[in-house]
Amino acid sequence: MTNPLYSALFGRHADAETPFLILPDGAVWTHRAFVARAAQFAHALRQSGVAVGDRVAVQVAKSADALALYAGCVQAGAVFLPLNTAYTGDELGYFIGNSGARVFICDPKDVAALHPMAARAGAALLSLSAEATGTLAALADAQPTQFDTAARSEDDLAALLYTSGTTGRSKGAMLSQRNLLSNARTLTELWRFTSEDVLLHALPIFHTHGLFVATNITLLAGGAMILLPKFDLDAMIAHLPRATAMMGVPTFYTRLLEDTRFDADLAAHMRLFISGSAPLLASTHEAFAARTGHRILERYGMTETNMNTSNPYDGPRVAGTVGPPLPDVELKVTDPATGAALPDGEIGQIEVRGPNVFMGYWQMPEKTAEELREDGFFITGDLGFVDTQGYVQIVGRNKDLIISGGYNIYPKEIELLLDAQPGVLESAVIGVPDADFGERVLAVVVADGPLDVEALKAACTDRLARFKHPREIVVVDALPRNTMGKVQKNVLRDQYGSA
Repeated sequence: MTNPLYSALFGRHADAETPFLILPDGAVWTHRAFVARAAQFAHALRQSGVAVGDRVAVQVAKSADALALYAGCVQAGAVFLPLNTAYTGDELGYFIGNSGARVFICDPKDVAALHPMAARAGAALLSLSAEATGTLAALADAQPTQFDTAARSEDDLAALLYTSGTTGRSKGAMLSQRNLLSNARTLTELWRFTSEDVLLHALPIFHTHGLFVATNITLLAGGAMILLPKFDLDAMIAHLPRATAMMGVPTFYTRLLEDTRFDADLAAHMRLFISGSAPLLASTHEAFAARTGHRILERYGMTETNMNTSNPYDGPRVAGTVGPPLPDVELKVTDPATGAALPDGEIGQIEVRGPNVFMGYWQMPEKTAEELREDGFFITGDLGFVDTQGYVQIVGRNKDLIISGGYNIYPKEIELLLDAQPGVLESAVIGVPDADFGERVLAVVVADGPLDVEALKAACTDRLARFKHPREIVVVDALPRNTMGKVQKNVLRDQYGSA
């Protein structure tokens, strides 16, 4: 038995001296050097007690070593579990405990604070910094640069990514080797990536967009990436002349358009700009085209499926749409109440089926059965329709998910925290439009006595990742409800949507 994901993304480049990672300081990692470092991490994981199928939870800064650790997990047959670097210790405790992670890898500066949590979860604690220091880095440094790749099949679990639902309980989406590899192959061909491409990479690598789309496509094509630690406007403009392609969230494009240095000449050599993870405003799409002559290619995906649809490489890229389904993805729009398929043009819930669709939710068979039908169609929770061109248009979500700056935010988690604070009777958290981030978080709170709004904000700061913090807290006398007593968040969105 082979290891298809490792062979396709990493092993085939073991002897290639072509550039893979171009770092801000000018250092260049060849594909060969990257594969060698991955092997050292595979050895280090094995020496740390990680067996085939074990989960490896990772919360580290974006770096060349962080990507090599991902490759090392694949080579060792471990299940890679990347975690948002903004998550607090309370949040991490659930992910690590629920996943049963064998090891947890964090930044060296966080070891003292996170050690009790890791111990309670039964995970060994290792560390890795962006500067290649820490206990895991030191262990890897002493290892051979070749590793006997663990045997895995396309049906084996390769990654575990946590998402959430409106119930507030996080769900681990199980992604197989087939899920990741099939999507990378489809997108590489559809978006015409080759070994000549250089991708400007400023996305985080703890979620699907930056890791399983951007990185996997570049590896499969044998191309190179300019690996920036994060989005920085000056750095983006400085490195853009070396790139041929860029993937980003809408915020990247709005920030570029705000800078007069970003013009048609700077983007003239670029082949492709791609946007996703949050809705791209039509005004941004048109302004970008007017400034540069490039029409941004918008696509649609999610944690459980990677990418589902894409505007075409050749052909019209239509603002406000996410294009037709990918060639190997079936998409239908159904009646949320009955599950019956609806004709084109009618709004309903979007369901998808294909080799990209996940295996189910980790240790949640009932939740899996609710959202993954027996015939393989996944109920995305998004509402939309297929227009006369066959392009998909997303009009909303039938779950109250908020997407801000490309990050998924689940209102129930924030509401539970607010409701537990002194002076709060109840709360409702909604997403309202934001030109920069797509949406921002707004909390509507009903007081039950004296209420300290600043204390509410402080509670969120202490317990939640920064991107989940309410940008505004509005105090009202009562929340709007329907005849069944359910809070009408649509009314709140209408009321505060222009706030």
